[in-house]
Amino acid sequence: MNDQDNKWVLITGGAKRIGAKVAKTLHASGMNLAIHYNSSNQDAESLRDELNSIRADSTMVFGANLTSDEAVDRLIPDVLSKTGRLDVLINNASTFYPTPIDDITYDDWNSLMGTNLKAPMFLCKHAAEHLRQTKGCIINMVDIHASKPLSNHPVYGPAKSGLVMLTRSLARDLAPDVRVNGVAPGMILWPEKEPPENIKEKIIAQIPLRRSGSPKDIANTIKFLIEDADYMTGQIIAVDGGRGIN
Repeated sequence: MNDQDNKWVLITGGAKRIGAKVAKTLHASGMNLAIHYNSSNQDAESLRDELNSIRADSTMVFGANLTSDEAVDRLIPDVLSKTGRLDVLINNASTFYPTPIDDITYDDWNSLMGTNLKAPMFLCKHAAEHLRQTKGCIINMVDIHASKPLSNHPVYGPAKSGLVMLTRSLARDLAPDVRVNGVAPGMILWPEKEPPENIKEKIIAQIPLRRSGSPKDIANTIKFLIEDADYMTGQIIAVDGGRGIN
């Protein structure tokens, strides 16, 4: 049997885009998946059915609004009631949109801080005991803009910066039983509302490799952190084509 057989991985925001590619990659490696979604129930159920057709009973889906304290508190127990164990927590779910300083509302703060920092922290809290038992790991999806400010995003950037410090803090606090690392994507996928071509060209010109990445790049990095990084914790791996060195 593959060493990854019987491992259960919870991926938040795993129904589409990067999360779905991560799910497919880990599933192909033999892992079982608990896929969280908020509003993308059709995408989540379609992905579940696709993966279960490959390996029966290997994938489940769980709906939860991660800005709700009650939903966050229930998610880990709900997963464990069905899987019986948890080996990996991937905090991938995120809210991303601009908040110019003159227009920021308390709802913006609660949404962006809630999904990008508060929910990951409390999911880690609820998962910690179970990950200690399985000698598991946590992977947080950060952002290169955690350290390089993005114009008109003065809430999103600090939220991701906080997630970087949370990653490092928990790496210290949960050692030696649980490893905690982060992945910081660069230009991997354009937003669902794509920018104009001239803006795309300007962004690509800032990347030393002169091209965007793909969800596969992120998925392979996460797979590495789970399977082959036994002596790594507290690290943030930038997958950005070198953009961070400019």
